[in-house]
Amino acid sequence: MSVATVTREPNLLVQYREKVVPALIREFDYSNAMQVPRIAKIVVNIGIGEAKDNPQALEAAVQDVRAITGQQPIVVKARKSVAAFKLRAGMPVGIKATLRGRRMWYFLEKLVTVALPRIRDFRGIDPDGFDGRGNYSLGLREQIIFPEIDYDKIDKLRGLEVVIVTTAKTDEEGRSLLVQLGMPFRKR
Repeated sequence: MSVATVTREPNLLVQYREKVVPALIREFDYSNAMQVPRIAKIVVNIGIGEAKDNPQALEAAVQDVRAITGQQPIVVKARKSVAAFKLRAGMPVGIKATLRGRRMWYFLEKLVTVALPRIRDFRGIDPDGFDGRGNYSLGLREQIIFPEIDYDKIDKLRGLEVVIVTTAKTDEEGRSLLVQLGMPFRKR
Protein backbone atom coordinates (compact mmCIF):
# COMPACT_ATOMS: atom_id res chain seq x y z
CA MET A 1 0.00 0.00 0.00
CA SER A 2 1.47 3.32 -1.02
CA VAL A 3 1.43 6.40 1.18
CA ALA A 4 -0.83 8.27 -1.28
CA THR A 5 -3.70 5.77 -0.89
CA VAL A 6 -3.85 6.07 2.90
CA THR A 7 -6.18 8.90 3.89
CA ARG A 8 -6.48 10.03 7.44
CA GLU A 9 -9.78 10.72 9.12
CA PRO A 10 -10.61 14.29 10.10
CA ASN A 11 -9.31 15.15 13.58
CA LEU A 12 -12.74 16.33 14.71
CA LEU A 13 -14.34 13.01 13.67
CA VAL A 14 -11.76 11.09 15.70
CA GLN A 15 -12.38 13.42 18.65
CA TYR A 16 -16.14 12.88 18.27
CA ARG A 17 -15.81 9.10 18.37
CA GLU A 18 -13.23 8.88 21.16
CA LYS A 19 -14.15 11.74 23.52
CA VAL A 20 -17.49 13.36 22.64
CA VAL A 21 -19.64 10.20 22.42
CA PRO A 22 -18.58 8.88 25.86
CA ALA A 23 -18.93 12.34 27.43
CA LEU A 24 -22.46 12.82 26.03
CA ILE A 25 -23.47 9.30 27.13
CA ARG A 26 -22.44 10.25 30.68
CA GLU A 27 -24.02 13.70 30.55
CA PHE A 28 -27.43 12.72 29.17
CA ASP A 29 -27.53 9.11 30.46
CA TYR A 30 -28.06 7.50 27.05
CA SER A 31 -28.46 3.72 27.07
CA ASN A 32 -26.35 3.20 23.93
CA ALA A 33 -24.06 5.11 21.58
CA MET A 34 -26.62 5.30 18.76
CA GLN A 35 -28.71 7.75 20.83
CA VAL A 36 -25.86 10.26 20.97
CA PRO A 37 -26.53 13.28 18.74
CA ARG A 38 -24.28 13.68 15.73
CA ILE A 39 -23.83 16.26 13.02
CA ALA A 40 -25.92 15.32 9.98
CA LYS A 41 -24.86 18.08 7.56
CA ILE A 42 -23.60 21.64 7.29
CA VAL A 43 -25.18 24.09 4.85
CA VAL A 44 -23.24 27.18 3.77
CA ASN A 45 -25.27 29.81 1.93
CA ILE A 46 -25.02 33.36 0.67
CA GLY A 47 -27.99 35.50 -0.28
CA ILE A 48 -27.24 37.60 -3.35
CA GLY A 49 -29.96 40.15 -3.95
CA GLU A 50 -27.71 42.10 -6.29
CA ALA A 51 -27.45 39.13 -8.72
CA LYS A 52 -30.44 40.41 -10.72
CA ASP A 53 -28.49 43.58 -11.60
CA ASN A 54 -24.93 42.26 -11.55
CA PRO A 55 -24.25 38.73 -12.89
CA GLN A 56 -20.57 39.01 -11.90
CA ALA A 57 -21.63 39.15 -8.23
CA LEU A 58 -23.20 35.72 -8.55
CA GLU A 59 -20.09 34.26 -10.18
CA ALA A 60 -17.79 35.83 -7.56
CA ALA A 61 -19.92 34.43 -4.72
CA VAL A 62 -19.91 30.98 -6.35
CA GLN A 63 -16.09 31.12 -6.55
CA ASP A 64 -15.87 32.14 -2.87
CA VAL A 65 -18.15 29.35 -1.64
CA ARG A 66 -16.37 26.82 -3.85
CA ALA A 67 -13.02 27.84 -2.33
CA ILE A 68 -14.37 27.80 1.24
CA THR A 69 -16.25 24.49 1.09
CA GLY A 70 -14.31 22.54 -1.51
CA GLN A 71 -17.39 21.72 -3.57
CA GLN A 72 -19.52 23.35 -6.24
CA PRO A 73 -22.48 25.26 -4.75
CA ILE A 74 -25.92 25.33 -6.35
CA VAL A 75 -27.70 28.51 -7.39
CA VAL A 76 -30.96 29.13 -5.52
CA LYS A 77 -33.66 30.76 -7.63
CA ALA A 78 -36.69 32.78 -6.54
CA ARG A 79 -39.89 30.73 -6.28
CA LYS A 80 -42.28 33.68 -6.51
CA SER A 81 -42.33 37.06 -8.16
CA VAL A 82 -42.22 40.00 -5.74
CA ALA A 83 -42.88 43.35 -7.39
CA ALA A 84 -41.64 45.38 -4.40
CA PHE A 85 -38.16 43.83 -4.81
CA LYS A 86 -38.28 43.86 -8.64
CA LEU A 87 -37.95 40.09 -8.48
CA ARG A 88 -39.37 37.55 -10.91
CA ALA A 89 -39.74 33.82 -10.33
CA GLY A 90 -36.65 31.98 -11.56
CA MET A 91 -34.16 34.78 -10.94
CA PRO A 92 -31.05 33.82 -8.91
CA VAL A 93 -31.26 35.05 -5.30
CA GLY A 94 -28.51 33.07 -3.58
CA ILE A 95 -26.20 30.07 -3.54
CA LYS A 96 -25.77 27.17 -1.15
CA ALA A 97 -23.50 24.20 -0.59
CA THR A 98 -24.52 21.23 1.55
CA LEU A 99 -21.58 19.41 3.15
CA ARG A 100 -21.75 15.85 4.41
CA GLY A 101 -19.22 13.22 5.43
CA ARG A 102 -15.50 14.01 5.39
CA ARG A 103 -15.91 17.45 3.81
CA MET A 104 -18.34 18.40 6.56
CA TRP A 105 -15.89 17.39 9.30
CA TYR A 106 -12.94 19.15 7.62
CA PHE A 107 -15.03 22.31 7.15
CA LEU A 108 -16.18 22.31 10.79
CA GLU A 109 -12.61 21.85 11.99
CA LYS A 110 -11.44 24.74 9.79
CA LEU A 111 -14.32 26.92 10.98
CA VAL A 112 -13.60 26.31 14.68
CA THR A 113 -9.79 26.37 14.66
CA VAL A 114 -8.92 28.80 11.86
CA ALA A 115 -11.79 31.00 10.66
CA LEU A 116 -13.62 32.03 13.85
CA PRO A 117 -10.46 33.13 15.69
CA ARG A 118 -9.65 35.43 12.73
CA ILE A 119 -12.78 37.54 13.35
CA ARG A 120 -11.90 41.02 14.59
CA ASP A 121 -12.70 41.51 18.32
CA PHE A 122 -13.90 37.91 18.59
CA ARG A 123 -15.46 37.08 21.97
CA GLY A 124 -17.26 33.89 21.02
CA ILE A 125 -20.29 33.00 18.93
CA ASP A 126 -23.89 33.68 19.95
CA PRO A 127 -25.25 30.84 22.15
CA ASP A 128 -28.83 31.72 21.14
CA GLY A 129 -28.56 30.62 17.49
CA PHE A 130 -30.39 27.33 18.09
CA ASP A 131 -33.76 26.62 16.48
CA GLY A 132 -35.46 24.58 19.22
CA ARG A 133 -34.52 21.22 17.67
CA GLY A 134 -30.76 21.22 18.26
CA ASN A 135 -29.70 22.82 14.95
CA TYR A 136 -27.41 25.86 15.03
CA SER A 137 -27.28 28.84 12.64
CA LEU A 138 -24.25 31.11 12.53
CA GLY A 139 -24.05 34.30 10.51
CA LEU A 140 -20.65 35.56 9.42
CA ARG A 141 -20.22 39.14 8.22
CA GLU A 142 -17.35 38.60 5.83
CA GLN A 143 -15.96 35.71 3.83
CA ILE A 144 -12.33 36.81 4.24
CA ILE A 145 -12.00 35.06 7.61
CA PHE A 146 -11.43 31.84 5.67
CA PRO A 147 -7.79 31.35 4.63
CA GLU A 148 -8.74 30.23 1.08
CA ILE A 149 -10.11 33.68 0.21
CA ASP A 150 -7.48 36.06 -1.16
CA TYR A 151 -8.32 39.56 0.07
CA ASP A 152 -6.92 41.20 -3.08
CA LYS A 153 -9.12 39.16 -5.43
CA ILE A 154 -12.55 39.71 -3.85
CA ASP A 155 -14.90 42.24 -5.42
CA LYS A 156 -17.03 42.85 -2.33
CA LEU A 157 -17.29 41.69 1.29
CA ARG A 158 -20.22 39.30 1.56
CA GLY A 159 -21.77 37.76 4.60
CA LEU A 160 -22.57 34.09 4.71
CA GLU A 161 -24.62 31.79 6.86
CA VAL A 162 -23.49 28.44 8.21
CA VAL A 163 -26.21 26.06 9.44
CA ILE A 164 -25.10 23.04 11.45
CA VAL A 165 -27.84 20.39 11.33
CA THR A 166 -27.65 17.83 14.14
CA THR A 167 -29.67 14.79 15.12
CA ALA A 168 -30.17 16.24 18.61
CA LYS A 169 -33.74 16.43 19.93
CA THR A 170 -33.26 19.55 22.09
CA ASP A 171 -31.14 22.70 22.05
CA GLU A 172 -29.40 21.57 25.23
CA GLU A 173 -28.18 18.37 23.53
CA GLY A 174 -27.13 20.27 20.41
CA ARG A 175 -25.27 22.91 22.42
CA SER A 176 -23.49 20.26 24.46
CA LEU A 177 -22.46 18.43 21.27
CA LEU A 178 -21.03 21.59 19.70
CA VAL A 179 -19.26 22.66 22.93
CA GLN A 180 -17.63 19.22 23.13
CA LEU A 181 -16.47 19.65 19.52
CA GLY A 182 -14.80 22.97 20.42
CA MET A 183 -17.33 25.59 19.31
CA PRO A 184 -16.36 28.81 21.12
CA PHE A 185 -19.71 30.01 22.51
CA ARG A 186 -19.83 33.42 24.18
CA LYS A 187 -20.46 33.46 27.92
CA ARG A 188 -23.91 34.75 28.82
